[in-house]
Formats: sequence, structure tokens, C-alpha cells
Amino acid sequence: MNLKGRSFLTLKDYTPEEIEYLIELAADLKAKKKQGITGNSLKGKNIALIFEKPSTRTRCAFTVGCIDEGGHPEYLGKDDIQLGHKESVEDTARVLGRMFDGIEFRGFKQETVEKLAQYSKVPVWNGLTDIDHPTQILADFLTLKEQFGHLKGLKLVYAGDGRNNMANSLMIGSAKLGLHFTILSPKALWPEEGLVAACQVYADASQGTITITDELEAVKGADAIYTDVWCSMGEEALAGERITILKPYQVNQEMLSMTGKESTILLHCLPAVKGYEITEDVFEKHAEVIFDEAENRMHTIKAVMVATLGN
Repeated sequence: MNLKGRSFLTLKDYTPEEIEYLIELAADLKAKKKQGITGNSLKGKNIALIFEKPSTRTRCAFTVGCIDEGGHPEYLGKDDIQLGHKESVEDTARVLGRMFDGIEFRGFKQETVEKLAQYSKVPVWNGLTDIDHPTQILADFLTLKEQFGHLKGLKLVYAGDGRNNMANSLMIGSAKLGLHFTILSPKALWPEEGLVAACQVYADASQGTITITDELEAVKGADAIYTDVWCSMGEEALAGERITILKPYQVNQEMLSMTGKESTILLHCLPAVKGYEITEDVFEKHAEVIFDEAENRMHTIKAVMVATLGN
């Protein structure tokens, strides 16, 4: 499958077959790395890593993935370049596009990553924006596939803030690949209706389903429960209000028991605030899979770079 020259801004832009290809490529690259085999697909390539928001997994994944394939990553923090301050996003993009072969962006506005792709003329990869986090979904789905052997037909329940970037991205990915996806969230935090409608079209085509509910019974039969922090970066002022309305949706042993399955796994994109969105005992019980998921950020991000930029 030829994805050369493509940007990776949202899973909306990719077909189910293309998403599955990236997951399979990541699994192959992971298996090779475990055998001590790395590649030179990015040899001679220079990659700009723009970070408006700090990161552990995203920064490390892009850096190690790039070096594993022979490329050079250059970290550009918010104080290192003039992006959107003294220089417009459009002009910064045109400069970076002449000096770098690919650009990663992790920051606030989806509009920024879209402008970088439009004006730089090189592949641009979304490392997270306020509304989308597509590289995380590839890692999540690789983890699910490792655990269950397949994706289509799995029941995935996301418990927490139903309108944050993780809920949005999981809904897009699940709808594209035929999962039965549920957002379990208070009504005040349900996702934007236009996105739900778009995802319903994807789900109709893939034989998946989308459910948005505030009823805890929705976890019954879940193959996996997913949670995320209750306050995303930049929303710290809302912490008190969020804790109050999200407390009933904490992932704890009681919620896991409600699935009626011993085999239910737990996923978390990290970092975790234990005692809030998830209890420490439940987190530690499922830590092996959660940290597989964290490791898989690197393998899936490597796959995106190799597929869209690699030789």
C-alpha cells in the first residue's frame, strides 16, 4: 500500500484498509525491533518535532522511532521557534518544509497542524491537538489486536470526559474498523453531534456501532474499558467541577465487575491520575497491558513515518 507523501492529521482521512495496514506494519516493526533489527528507511531524512505541549510518550516515540530508522529528529519546543507568535504558522511551515523532510506537531489547535500540512508541502503528523489524537489510536488498536487477535466486533467502552480528544479519536477509529464503541459519560460532556453523525456513517459501512450514554450498565460485556484524565492540558481551572460530575464514572473494581467478564482489559493513554479517573489497585492489576500500550506508541508512530516518508 502506497501512503508516501501523505500527512497523518486525523483518522477521518484514512480508509479502514489504510489504518489496518499501519497497524500491521507497526506489528512487523515491533517484532523486528524485539529481534534487534532496525531499518534505514529514514536515512538522510530530517524530521522536525514541534511541541507546544509537553509530552513523555509522543516525544520519545517520535525520537526513538526516527533514530531506529536512520533519521535525524530535531526537537522544537514552544520557546525554540516563532510558530504563531512573531511568525505566522503559514510562514513557519514554508520555512520548515524547505529544511525538513517531515514535521510532527503536538499542540492546541487542529487548525495549526492542518496549516502546517498545507503550507510545508512535506508529510505532517499529528502528535495531539485539542480535538484529535490519531497516533494514540493506532497504539491502542495494536494493543487490542495483540490481546484479542482481531479488532472488528470488539466492544470498547470509553469512560470519562466524552468530548475530549481521546473520546473523539477512539470513536473515529472504532467506527472505521467495525468495533462496538460506547462513550460512557455525563450528558454535559457528550461529544459534538456533528462528529457523532460522521462516525455513524463510518460505523454503518464497517458494521460497527456507536453508543453514547450516561448509564453505567453500558459496560456489560465490554472487552476493554478505556479511560483518560478528567482534565486535559489547559483545562486545569475546571478540575473541581470535572471531579464532581465524573466521579460516578471512575474506573474501579466495581465497574470492572459490571462487565460480567473475567477477560476484560483496561486501557489508559497516560499519564494517569490514580484515585481520580482510575483507582490505583485496578491500574496496577492491568499495568502490563497499559504499558504495552505505551510502548506501542513508538512502534505505531514509527510505522506512520516509515509508511508516509520512508524509502
